[in-house]
Amino acid sequence: MTGMTLIVKTTTRLIVGFIVVFAASVILHGHLTPGGGFAGGSMLACGFVLLLLAFGKKETHKVLTEPGAATWDSLGALGFLCIALLGYVAGVFFTNFLPHGTPFTLISAGTVMWSNIAIGIKVAACLFAVYVVLAAFRASES
Repeated sequence: MTGMTLIVKTTTRLIVGFIVVFAASVILHGHLTPGGGFAGGSMLACGFVLLLLAFGKKETHKVLTEPGAATWDSLGALGFLCIALLGYVAGVFFTNFLPHGTPFTLISAGTVMWSNIAIGIKVAACLFAVYVVLAAFRASES
């Protein structure tokens, strides 16, 4: 049996869902409230790290593997680059080419929300991958 005690695993099962939902909310509402892609991505990575600490590597790999994290990291960077290049096609590099919508609603900032999503994906995957690599490095030193 890998991972932590039954109490830690049960608490993690209860908490991780809230962490993921709150991280998604921070990412999606980053143009309306404090937060955004980096803050939400950091929270999402913490949720994955909590899963890794509570359940161990084998169970966490059912959700996200190291190659999966590298893929999501690359997709986040590619999404951010595509948003910037689509702005260039619209006239200026990284210009806001989408309609702004109604102020103070979710779809109200053009490309800003989509940029936050791309950054959130990239930050979450990258921080999780960094943690896994550092944990593996620490284990190999012991």
